[in-house]
Amino acid sequence: MNKLKKNIQTGKINFLLVLFFSFLISVSPNILESSSGKFIEIIVLDKVSSKTNFLRLSIGQEKKFQNLLIKSLKCKNSEFDDNPEITAYIQVKDILNKNNNEVFVFNGWTFSSSPAINPFDHPVYDIWLTKCY
Repeated sequence: MNKLKKNIQTGKINFLLVLFFSFLISVSPNILESSSGKFIEIIVLDKVSSKTNFLRLSIGQEKKFQNLLIKSLKCKNSEFDDNPEITAYIQVKDILNKNNNEVFVFNGWTFSSSPAINPFDHPVYDIWLTKCY
């Protein structure tokens, strides 16, 4: 009888541990998603006219600005820095370039604090990342 009570107690503890760990596994993807955003904001500078434009892009959707097609695939805010870093993966096509219609002018990660790390190089436009939310 005493051995039966110990087995029941051990079974209850094991059951609670399984519930606890399954809860952690189901919650952990949501924790990771909280640092990723659904929108980015960028500043586009027209070097010819010296005008700046603020654009808001949905992640995964392409937006046309003048002769550029801009698409953001992912953005992320760092959570552990005093000065948070904003990063985004963007693709930019120049629609006036008829020879290489499928080639991107820019395809990569951009950083809000250091745009020179992976610069967007275009003769007419500059792009800077400002927000991810």
